[in-house]
Amino acid sequence: MKTDTIFYQLFKEFPRSFFELIGEPDTNLNAYEFTAPEIKQQGFRLDGLFVTKESFPTEPLYFVETQCYKDEDFYDRLFAQIFLYFRQYSPPNPDWYAIVIYERRSYETPSPQRYRVLMENHVRRFYLDEIEAAAEESLRIGMVKLVVEAPKRTGNRAQQLINQARVEITDAIIQEKVIEFIETIVVYKFSNLGREEIEAMLGLSELRETRVYQEGRQEGRQEGIEQGKLQAKLEIVPLLLEVGFSIQEVAQRLKIDVETVREVVEN
Repeated sequence: MKTDTIFYQLFKEFPRSFFELIGEPDTNLNAYEFTAPEIKQQGFRLDGLFVTKESFPTEPLYFVETQCYKDEDFYDRLFAQIFLYFRQYSPPNPDWYAIVIYERRSYETPSPQRYRVLMENHVRRFYLDEIEAAAEESLRIGMVKLVVEAPKRTGNRAQQLINQARVEITDAIIQEKVIEFIETIVVYKFSNLGREEIEAMLGLSELRETRVYQEGRQEGRQEGIEQGKLQAKLEIVPLLLEVGFSIQEVAQRLKIDVETVREVVEN
């Protein structure tokens, strides 16, 4: 599943889930708009940015990055994107924070010492594998956690969240929207399953043919295609190493990250 896409949709549709996750549940949502601006000079695109509206220029900016694999150059890339954004867009905000959401703590790599002041003052990190208690208590945080939930637990957890939404949300329109999004997350995660199988997993009599359902199916299928392409590349890695290419050269030729090549070597 393409987690950056579903996280973007989640925070776009339900911004309170983001602010609740970072411990700022009382943030004025009217002050923010969630976007994914492109930084043209380097072809960078931020995972997401809570940028303030014109009438709220003194509120902080929140750069959002979701990280579901190890990347030794992550902090170099993160700060490059942020400062290029500042140069290109010149926001008026005096304060900013980089919010890094890791699927698990083991995916984080140490930041270079040259960034220690930035890390201390501007970076806040959250590990989704360590928020079980908060996810059980909060519907919004539970939805965030569901994106990276283990497959064997996804069905039961999704059912719990759907039941929780029906109890906690009295507005029928908002309740429907939340339940629909929970269903979408499951469709993304299990795009190989048929409609009836997903209905059974969620305990539903009928899975709605909504726009997000169709998009989820399509995105999931595309992700499966990409995974197949990646697997084909990984099968070539040992052959290239055998003929003398370095790990860095293999990564460059196959257009995959160095850490992925290292994992193939280790396994």
